Amino acid sequence: VAPGFDAIVGNPPFAGKNTVIAANRPGYPDWLKQMHTESHGNADLVAHFFRRAFNLTREGGAFGLIATNTVAQGDTRSTGLRWICENGGEIYRAKRRLKWPGLAAVVVSVLHVWKGRYGGTKQLDDDSVDRITAFLFHRGRHTDPARLEANSGKSFVGSYVLGMGFTFDDTDKKGVATPIAEMERLIEEDPRNREVIYPYVGGEEVNKSPTHGHHRYVINFHDFPLQRKQLDEDWVHADRPVRQEWLRRGEVPIDYPHPVASDWQELLTIVQARAKPDRDTQKRKALRERWWQYGEKRPGLYSAIRGLSHVLVTNCGAAPHHAFARMPANMVFSHTLIVVPVYSNAAFCTLQSRPHEIWARFFGSSMKDDLRYTPSDCFETYPFPSGWDSQSDLETTVKEYYDFRAELMLQNNEGLTKTYNRFHDPYEGDSRIGELRQLHTEMDRAVLNAYGWHDIPTDCGFLLDYEDEDEQSGNRRRKPYRYRWSDDVRDEVLARLLELNAERGNGEQTTRIRRRN
Repeated sequence: VAPGFDAIVGNPPFAGKNTVIAANRPGYPDWLKQMHTESHGNADLVAHFFRRAFNLTREGGAFGLIATNTVAQGDTRSTGLRWICENGGEIYRAKRRLKWPGLAAVVVSVLHVWKGRYGGTKQLDDDSVDRITAFLFHRGRHTDPARLEANSGKSFVGSYVLGMGFTFDDTDKKGVATPIAEMERLIEEDPRNREVIYPYVGGEEVNKSPTHGHHRYVINFHDFPLQRKQLDEDWVHADRPVRQEWLRRGEVPIDYPHPVASDWQELLTIVQARAKPDRDTQKRKALRERWWQYGEKRPGLYSAIRGLSHVLVTNCGAAPHHAFARMPANMVFSHTLIVVPVYSNAAFCTLQSRPHEIWARFFGSSMKDDLRYTPSDCFETYPFPSGWDSQSDLETTVKEYYDFRAELMLQNNEGLTKTYNRFHDPYEGDSRIGELRQLHTEMDRAVLNAYGWHDIPTDCGFLLDYEDEDEQSGNRRRKPYRYRWSDDVRDEVLARLLELNAERGNGEQTTRIRRRN
């Protein structure tokens, strides 16, 4: 008889990377990685419980565990289910999304894994399937979809300012930001100050304001050195390590031909007084030393949007709805936003459509059941239809949708979040919301046609995203309804997108090989 347990059942603790580090002795995460080959330090603890259960189960045995729905996402999936499925394990039953019956606001997955070849019927939610992948899907691979070269450099996380002392903001209650009246005085006294003061916008403004309007400004010294010094003679004769040390401190020769932060001395004084104290407490040496620059400046982003009038943005934090908006490009975008440096109606049509939302919800990470849209997982892997950012059919179809949505938000004085709350509410009776739903369906039809998928229906209904233990409670607002396609249509579109990603990834790999040869 093969050694090991016949069966294991359990409910592992729910703990992310930071909780694992904080709740255990130093070195515990490294020990987990040593114990489980090909595991990642960013994986949730549950992945390691799956690996341990798999190791302790005998060949021909099984285990069943409860996990947060992150078990099939990102590094947690790669560390746990992906490794198990590629090393002799088969998922034979999975309930993908179930609202935790207790008070905790989490959505869980319930999984059963067989060690060895499984000969029985596999069950994915309520359907019998031939296979269940590490993504808890019935088609595709266990590994991540290919990142497509065609999508490289076309989506960016915004700037991580790291210090509200850089900002002018009358709504700041902590007293760190500078009043906007002071900014206006500084610009009036020296108009050059306007050169490094920008409107500052984040996910909250984009999602809550009917106009996506900003109320903050921010000082931006880009990657400028700190100051000019009388180094000319010494600079010429200094060896490279000495020069590098001066540059690290932000000191350049007095005849340095480019801007330095001290060219705007009054603004630099503000940053030094209001942002530097916080920077002095940072663990990373570079953040302490280059206190006048942002924590993450994102030069690639601002190079890509230079010369554009507008860009498309979406929230990269946990958000209940998939929503893109058009914003002026002459801003500093917060790290809570993803920026796509195009602004055509066709591009908006593709990104806002249900096919792209399905992909983003499947491959993006989540908190509770909210979407976290990330460039690497949601955008760079997505197999866009040909001409997605310029196709005339898409341009025509979406203009009415975008303009109607913008007017609706103004009329209701509601931002994207409240508007889409109503969009997905089966009890919403406003005829204008009904019209927005119809326009969204027409937009989806145009995108599906751009793929050549004329056979895919676009009918929607109010469906639950997961089983909710509170369904009998009478509290309709807690039910996870979404106005969406049926599960069968959603899964068929996702399967086709997976196949298209694999096809394009293989094509790009072949092209790379030919280039090398």
